[in-house]
Amino acid sequence: MSLPRTAVAAAAASAALLLLAAPQAAADGKPGRQGKHGRADGTDGRFFLSVSGGQNTWIRGVQLSCPDADGHHPHAAEACTTLNKAKGDPGRVTGAEHRCTRQYDPVTATAEGEWNGRPVVWHKTFPNACALDGATGPVFRF
Repeated sequence: MSLPRTAVAAAAASAALLLLAAPQAAADGKPGRQGKHGRADGTDGRFFLSVSGGQNTWIRGVQLSCPDADGHHPHAAEACTTLNKAKGDPGRVTGAEHRCTRQYDPVTATAEGEWNGRPVVWHKTFPNACALDGATGPVFRF
């Protein structure tokens, strides 16, 4: 059984972005810390977030750094605030539940990175993009 090319490409892109983030942590002089400020208040994290369609038919991703709200995330400040409330665990994020259709068009959300020096690898499949938005709020709104 072979993996679809898009899945292999997505995994390679994620790994490359995480490796590119490592020199920044070393430049900060704070082992295990990747934020520019190295804050001890629980808001220091860097993630590569991605969302893919069913059967990996498409994929999009963005880097998010907190607390600086650096990266290319269009709602970085809100996403950082949301992740801070969840202690950096995307699985603990509480979005704003709203009504969605029952259309089954699955999307998979993935977060890989670090929060306060602790590695984070999380992924979850939702029945459709509306359900993803309702469950994760601004974190995966890109």
